[in-house]
Amino acid sequence: MQELIESALARIAAAHTIDELEAVRVEVLGRKGVLAGLSRDMGKLAPVERAERGKFINSAKQSLESAYDGRKNEFERAALAGRLNREWVDLTIPGAGPRPGALHPVTQIQWEIEDLFRSMGFTVLDGPEVETEFHNFDALNIPPDHPARDMQDTFWLEGGNLLRTHTSPVQVRGMEKLGPPLRMIAPGRVFRNEAVDASHEHTFYQLEGMMIDRDVSVAHLTYFMKTLLASIFRREDVTVRLRPGFFPFVEPGFELDIQCLICGGSGCPVCKHSGWVELLPCGLVNPHVLRMSGIDPAEWNGFAFGLGLTRLVMMRYAIDDIRWLQSGDLRFLNQFRTAVVR
Repeated sequence: MQELIESALARIAAAHTIDELEAVRVEVLGRKGVLAGLSRDMGKLAPVERAERGKFINSAKQSLESAYDGRKNEFERAALAGRLNREWVDLTIPGAGPRPGALHPVTQIQWEIEDLFRSMGFTVLDGPEVETEFHNFDALNIPPDHPARDMQDTFWLEGGNLLRTHTSPVQVRGMEKLGPPLRMIAPGRVFRNEAVDASHEHTFYQLEGMMIDRDVSVAHLTYFMKTLLASIFRREDVTVRLRPGFFPFVEPGFELDIQCLICGGSGCPVCKHSGWVELLPCGLVNPHVLRMSGIDPAEWNGFAFGLGLTRLVMMRYAIDDIRWLQSGDLRFLNQFRTAVVR
């Protein structure tokens, strides 16, 4: 029994971890340990032997508990010292200061376009995101029975209002309040009640533009659109195509497509494997739209265009999934750190 106790004391002293120490305690001092077993056997002994064993067990228990407590305290002090060393802070060192943020890529492109059009004499206008049916549809030559309404899945609100499906209502408000001659763009957030995938979101960004003056032609429209694309993509070899398109608020109407910059025209989910991305519906303003806003089409005419700002951002930065843009993932957003200051 003495050898057993000495062995236990040696194991306590040699324990390298708190788990090893606890294993010795359970084996020797636990309810089913060695000392507990010796105590249970005392009833079989003669009175004199029972007294001697009881004395030995009490002495052994005190020695083992003292050794255990001492070694446990050493582990706790070492753990505390390690924690204090790891968590130590020098309060005399100057603070790191605020971490620099990053402009959202949509904001970066929007600011670039705004600066470009301001340099060409355009005004930047804004309008409400909760719109009236008149400004969102009727004033743009889209009456209630017009099939074009079926092309846009609208979020309708109580009271007959809606979440704007495009930023074209700002054009209407601009014509109403400012009148001709007018050069304006209207960037902003729009909403469509549609399924979400790699190239579609229920919330995204557009930019509408309009020029109202005398003797405006398709040549003016083409010039401004080429200037825009050359500036945004910072390259002269952007491949585009202009094809006929139907839009109630322009006549004639065109669809300007850009060759997909993600796949180079070979086909991918962003361009729906067609090699082309619909980027810029445009055309000459329908005379009826001018009349609805109080402008005489016999004296004034103009062009209008609608730019998918979100898709433009995807092309510019080769982003293959539109859902990244509103994910709030800082790992994604931190890639767009910029020195742009307003």
